[in-house]
Amino acid sequence: MRYGTALALLLTVWCGGVRAQGRYYGKDLGALSELHHGVRGRVYAVDSRTLFIKDFNYDGEGPSAYFYVGTAKSPSNVGALRLRDERGGSGPLRRYRGEGVTLSLPDGKTLRDFKWFSVYCDEYSVNFGDVSIPRDLDYPKPAKVGALRGVHGVSSDPVVVVDAQTLLVPNFSYDGEAPDAKFWVGRGDKPSPQGIRIPDENGKEAPLRKYDSKTIVLTLPGELTVFDIGHFAVWCEAFTVNFGHVTLPHAALANVPPSLKMLGVSPQSKLNCEVLYDELAFEVRWAVAGDSIVLQLVAKLEDGEYMSFGISGDPKRSQMVGGDVAVAWINMTTLKGNSVDYYLDAKSQCAGSHGACPDERFGGEKTNSIRLLNAALVNGYSIVTYQRSLRAADDLDLPVLTNASQPIIWALGPLNSRNEVSYHHHYNKEDKFIEFGRAPVWNCPMPEGEDDERPPPSQKPSSSKQEATAVIKPNPVPTPKPVPRVQPWDIPAIQCYEPPDGVFYAQMGPTGGKQGYSAITGHVGWGLSWYINGLLIPEINVVRGKKYTFVVEGGSDPEVPARYHPFYITNDPVGGYLHKSDKEKEGIEIYAGVRRSRTGELLPTGVGRSCNWSPDINGPEADEYPSFGAYQRSLTLECEPGNPGIVTWTPDRRTPDTVYYQCFTHRHLGWKINVLDECDAAEAEESRVVEQYAVPEGDLQSEESIQH
Repeated sequence: MRYGTALALLLTVWCGGVRAQGRYYGKDLGALSELHHGVRGRVYAVDSRTLFIKDFNYDGEGPSAYFYVGTAKSPSNVGALRLRDERGGSGPLRRYRGEGVTLSLPDGKTLRDFKWFSVYCDEYSVNFGDVSIPRDLDYPKPAKVGALRGVHGVSSDPVVVVDAQTLLVPNFSYDGEAPDAKFWVGRGDKPSPQGIRIPDENGKEAPLRKYDSKTIVLTLPGELTVFDIGHFAVWCEAFTVNFGHVTLPHAALANVPPSLKMLGVSPQSKLNCEVLYDELAFEVRWAVAGDSIVLQLVAKLEDGEYMSFGISGDPKRSQMVGGDVAVAWINMTTLKGNSVDYYLDAKSQCAGSHGACPDERFGGEKTNSIRLLNAALVNGYSIVTYQRSLRAADDLDLPVLTNASQPIIWALGPLNSRNEVSYHHHYNKEDKFIEFGRAPVWNCPMPEGEDDERPPPSQKPSSSKQEATAVIKPNPVPTPKPVPRVQPWDIPAIQCYEPPDGVFYAQMGPTGGKQGYSAITGHVGWGLSWYINGLLIPEINVVRGKKYTFVVEGGSDPEVPARYHPFYITNDPVGGYLHKSDKEKEGIEIYAGVRRSRTGELLPTGVGRSCNWSPDINGPEADEYPSFGAYQRSLTLECEPGNPGIVTWTPDRRTPDTVYYQCFTHRHLGWKINVLDECDAAEAEESRVVEQYAVPEGDLQSEESIQH
């Protein structure tokens, strides 16, 4: 995809929250009465100010037929409101042959202000066909669901389902410290690996960065709608961890608006687009909406560069001096977008109130008349969407004409240290005219990927939500990429003669920075791993025929998945058996830590209260410790009330030489168990002597839980 995601956002802004997808059209108002000139079709309320006519027909032979809404008892053009057609045109209606038509009311009006919709002929005062609008119409509207709350700082205000394929997440926060967090949806009320990832607000599927109270807009991919899913989550894909989720109850979402794709509207049929400078893919897109215009600037910019576009200072030619422009850019570090109203007083940088300056620098009642709607950085393209009035808001602004062509100016250049424009390195050297009120024409390359998303022309929409249910194809769980090898901490293995009673304490703790889990195993950790007898994922040596007991304190509440770590022993070096597919489970054996229910389901038994080795929040980072022993002394064991779980295991001759202790619900938390035929006493004594010299006395501490 090139930059099609942000293009769709411009459509969302312009069409009052209507957005992309499947075969639901909104609230059914009924069929048009079939009175004259072959008028027929079914009318739907899309949202508070949008109508959709499904399969609209009209022979086009009426002398002056228009779309009307009105407040009188019956259709008439007296005191009624004429609507622009689906292309934004204001002329008499053309011929229609079973088309889908989307119409918008002017700003400030809703469907509750009117009693009927009609195809009406002005010249002969004849109603060609109409439908009533109920006085108490419950038109589709966005719906609020729950707020995100979870681990890794995940939080938000209540999530808003804007339409059947658009989610607004207000004040979203996430600490950005997990290696593979994604926005995630799926069936059911809780996330699982069987869900699918959805792109972030910039259209990317990369692991999520840090967010600090940012409001974001997310779009469900392909043909997926909120009617097909039951939850929205922040999910760590590589380690199958739920960082926080909200349920999407179908009853509460039954009356959300449909989206443009569901109405059969493709982006280029609603928007205008012109290429301004092809070398840097600089484009302007726009749509007139009532008394305002929404514009979107797109360009391939470097960090610290701006793009500007606006009305010429001379009404007959393109002239910089006297021009009224919007200057837009994206801070590529913070991804914050900017759009500022400028008046070009002279061909110079702004100094005081002279030169190319923001309107507000000129003092008095001069204001920034531009409203930033959205900014995104997609595949290297800066995309800024903003809105302004067609009329001039103050004496530094120029009007946007909708009944004639007018000259425009544009420029690309660097920002100075004040984030104001410096001299442009590209600008229009010839006159450039645009007719902003024209019927939409797309004179730009199509954003990559848009054509792939549209169904073939022969594919006809189904007639109900049920028929339109999308197939959710789960993504394969990715294997974490190997991390660069660094020298791991020297953490001695637990020998076959230790401890004498064969009792191990299994608790959770931090992965220990670059010298810990990742260096030992070669895999990325997601922040937690098993500690056995106070040691970070030590190799354990056991002897066949001897009984071993694991006192498990990894958490017992499955409703808090990030703190629920059932212990089990398996031949699988990855772990996370609960969330594996049937194919992934092939060849996997479990030797301890589960039982089989009457229905054949494997249930974990290694479940107990939560005990965690917690680092000193005021101490150094893990990477600053020279040894694990030094790091271990900075940790404190903190246990919740409750009882531990107990897992007993006796390896036998059928047990492989190498098995693994793991977490039943999460991947990559444990490490190796070496299974020996015998434990030689002399070898054990020699090992004790070697260890005395290898590890300074008191450097490592082995500690049981508080209760034991």
